[in-house]
Amino acid sequence: MSVLSQAARRLVRASVVDARTFTTSTRRLQAEPLQKPVLNKEFKIYRWNPDEPAKKPTLQSYTIDLNQTGPMILDALIKIKNEIDPTLTFRRSCREGICGSCAMNINGQNTLACLCRIDRDASKDSKIYPLPHMYIVKDLVPDLTQFYKQYKSIQPYLQNDNPPEKGEFLQSQEERRKLDGLYECILCACCSTSCPSYWWNQDEYLGPATLMQAYRWIADSRDSNGAKRKEYLQNELSMYRCHTIFNCSRTCPKGLNPAAAIAKIKLELAAD
Repeated sequence: MSVLSQAARRLVRASVVDARTFTTSTRRLQAEPLQKPVLNKEFKIYRWNPDEPAKKPTLQSYTIDLNQTGPMILDALIKIKNEIDPTLTFRRSCREGICGSCAMNINGQNTLACLCRIDRDASKDSKIYPLPHMYIVKDLVPDLTQFYKQYKSIQPYLQNDNPPEKGEFLQSQEERRKLDGLYECILCACCSTSCPSYWWNQDEYLGPATLMQAYRWIADSRDSNGAKRKEYLQNELSMYRCHTIFNCSRTCPKGLNPAAAIAKIKLELAAD
């Protein structure tokens, strides 16, 4: 056997051994994924139980490993409820920033827990409260009965006694663009509950969210009830308690501008 043939066989055997070693190492890595170092963070969450009315609301602390949960505040809340404290109560649904269910006050700002990223600085705790200046059902669940009652009062649906002949209402592109920035509202109540005017007058002041939806129907070219809609708002409290503080526009998790919509209603009423 030539020296060249022996060298070729040794090379083949070495390649087979290397391949086996690589396969074994790969299987070991797949079976034993790399463990990230522990990154514990403290969450301080508002707790109040209506079944214990004599007990004052408190902030309860929970510590979880951020490498063992998702990136959003809602992920942390779900992990706490599933693995640490099943009595923790909060609303949630879509987890996509569409339903508005998980609106709460996180580190001093009203937002959606499913859209709010966890600050990965473990030296800072995260404080989570329900939406401010609302009656509380339990823990992080506010009572939105009055909020939805106000929304219902503006009759938020198309009203037109003259149906089109072709079966649908047509709009020009310009008319349709007037609704942009209005119809996207998900009624999470973040804006209204950040408004000082709403805090003190919510029995009669409709608040930014409801007023923006009122303008959404006033601005809709397909609706023929604009005069009555504006007449409903023509009083001292329903709308004119807005003092253009702009908290509503700053806090909206969808990036909408309720203050601009309210200003447009005022212009509409002044023009009549």
